[in-house]
Amino acid sequence: MKVSNSPWLLHYDGSSCNGCDIEVLACLTPVYDVERFGVINTGNPKHADIFLITGGINEQNKPVVQQLYSQMPSPKVVVAVGICACSGGIFKECYNIIGGVDTIIPVDIYVPGCAARPEAIIDGVVKAVALLDEKKKKMAEEKKQEKAAGKEGA
Repeated sequence: MKVSNSPWLLHYDGSSCNGCDIEVLACLTPVYDVERFGVINTGNPKHADIFLITGGINEQNKPVVQQLYSQMPSPKVVVAVGICACSGGIFKECYNIIGGVDTIIPVDIYVPGCAARPEAIIDGVVKAVALLDEKKKKMAEEKKQEKAAGKEGA
């Protein structure tokens, strides 16, 4: 896989039991070393290309997730990690859970599991990197076409 630049990843814990969060952190350790793919963990949404979310969505974290998503520059990729982020999981019927991440923002990659294994998370991140590159190429192509259309009209 050829990566054009080092994508930065923003990890947000919605309302998880921390099982998936521990596995996400395991991905950053030398044992699994997700950084070998050029992925860097960041805490700033304005620098992030990939939004990795664990846990279900509730009324308290809904505006936070929406705000983080809106602050990320385009193109961006959203990865839902764990069954709770994918669909609400075992907490789906609880009074305070709205559902999975896709109930409030578009999700590109789903990594199911309870808790999701580090290998599965890394596979999802690698797919997100490939999708991010595709989105960047498409965006550049659209910009090129707009520029060409602007010259024709002048």
